[in-house]
Amino acid sequence: MYFTDRGIEELENRRGDDEVSFEWLAGRLREFVDLNPEFEIPVERLATWLARLDDEDDDDA
Repeated sequence: MYFTDRGIEELENRRGDDEVSFEWLAGRLREFVDLNPEFEIPVERLATWLARLDDEDDDDA
């Protein structure tokens, strides 16, 4: 188990039944980076990965 799994489990337990839009998620990610600029690159990588999940051309990315 990775350390981040604890946060993911907490997110699932607290918000698992919530429905959110990607617009809402993008806003929260921007807010997080504004408050924690040292996490800009990992958040950017996560956002890009989520945006491209269905892209067949990026399977090896």
